Amino acid sequence: MRYQHVAVYIAGDIIVSENPGEAIKKWRMIFGLTQTAIAARLNTSPSVISDYESGRRKFPGSRFVKKFVQALIEADLERGGIVISLLERQLLRERFWTAVLDMREFAEPVPASAFLKAIDAEVVVNPPPSLDVHGYTVVDSIKLVLDVPAAEYVRLYGSTSQRAAIFTKVSTGRSPMIAIKSMSSVLSVKPSLVVFHGLRTDAVDPLAVEIAKRSMIPLAVTNIPIEKLLATLRQFK
Repeated sequence: MRYQHVAVYIAGDIIVSENPGEAIKKWRMIFGLTQTAIAARLNTSPSVISDYESGRRKFPGSRFVKKFVQALIEADLERGGIVISLLERQLLRERFWTAVLDMREFAEPVPASAFLKAIDAEVVVNPPPSLDVHGYTVVDSIKLVLDVPAAEYVRLYGSTSQRAAIFTKVSTGRSPMIAIKSMSSVLSVKPSLVVFHGLRTDAVDPLAVEIAKRSMIPLAVTNIPIEKLLATLRQFK
């Protein structure tokens, strides 16, 4: 999808909204499209769009959201991409980076087993034997929840989805896994590995474990001091 970072922002805003119908209407109007115009692009009727926006129909789910966002972007590009340009400037100002403790791509892929051993991690959901890690992002989960829209969690993956997403200050692990599941269902991208820092294996929320299993995302925990964790990660080339 073109302008994926913009698509992620819009899709996330709709998915995590308490009223997805109102969010759909808001974004349709921001892009200056009528119900008839967006319905034509989605090969449906204006009454269906109206029903979604008013809540008369049940939230259509991630597949519809993906098509809806793509239709918005395509329509705007045909008119010069004015709205997309404004959104890109807005995203540059947002506070995602205040939650990032460290973020790096590796020059050479690292086997997941070696990566987990280096950070003294205990595995909760096993990685496949052939899994490689191509980079990592370490985030402060509290700042992430307070300061960053869930739509932006996808930035944890960096330029590749074959990246380890490491969450510090985690209480149960439920919120990060729910956000990852939401984004992966819309855009078909997900981290290659998730690590919770400062959490015991028996304290990981069962729902987080189930999401990891169903999404086929390896999950681990580590309790080494944060300074040692960051120093160890920076030793990878």
